[in-house]
Amino acid sequence: MSFPPSALSSPLPAPVSAPLSRAAVVTTLRAAGCVFAEDEAELLLSTARTADELAAMVERRTLGLPLEHVVGWAEFYGRRITVDPGVFVPRRRTEFLVGQAVALGRRTAGRTGRPPVVVDLCCGSGAVGTVLAAALGRVELYAADIEPAAVRCARRNITPAGGEVHEGDLFDALPARLRGRIDILVANVPYVPSEEVGLLPPEAREHEPLVALDGGADGLDVLRRVTAAAPQWLAPGGHLLVETSERQAPRAVEAFTRNGLLPRVADSDELYATIVIGTREPAEGAG
Repeated sequence: MSFPPSALSSPLPAPVSAPLSRAAVVTTLRAAGCVFAEDEAELLLSTARTADELAAMVERRTLGLPLEHVVGWAEFYGRRITVDPGVFVPRRRTEFLVGQAVALGRRTAGRTGRPPVVVDLCCGSGAVGTVLAAALGRVELYAADIEPAAVRCARRNITPAGGEVHEGDLFDALPARLRGRIDILVANVPYVPSEEVGLLPPEAREHEPLVALDGGADGLDVLRRVTAAAPQWLAPGGHLLVETSERQAPRAVEAFTRNGLLPRVADSDELYATIVIGTREPAEGAG
């Protein structure tokens, strides 16, 4: 078969971009410095719905965006939590705090015979409150954050769980009717000392809000504010749980004690996690 010269000399149509292979994704991620390139590649390949979407996801990841922001969710305590760009990504070590809160919530429900009142303060994506509601079953759930983007994201996670999300600075965001009624108060406060924020991985310091990371000169500024006000918001026998570092724990305990909370420190070597739990004295005669 012969072709006219014009057909032979005309440019070929642009080829449709071929989908990236697993090997190509792994190679690209590894070249960008992703330590767990194989695992990340599997996640991107299973999440992307089209070849173009996969290419865009790989590009965003190689530019340094957190993997959770790229795929739009984080796995936390066995659940998928929606995480929008610019919102603090829940850390796996915080699962230890959740486990402690679940145990205390169940104990409270057994003691009072009613759903516990749970508040997720500095909620970020609302991951902690969402998993607490799922684990405890029946709760009266509230969450709050000062970041508008976090509040929008948290509502996508908390509202289906039957909770409310409020915007504002710590306790100022909460409905006044909660004063003296909170059974479980989880506050995942920022606790990185200001001078150490620059040492965080680029994924955190460049793509998460500074207000969710910077805890002031010694990292405990927000923790002190929470512990100072918590006794007025906790129910008798209620608990405040705050994540901190092993190095900061003794000063955190001092803040709890100074504000009338009975403190104890819990650690997880496996998750490299340290939390301080403060309990308001039970009402006189309470079981």
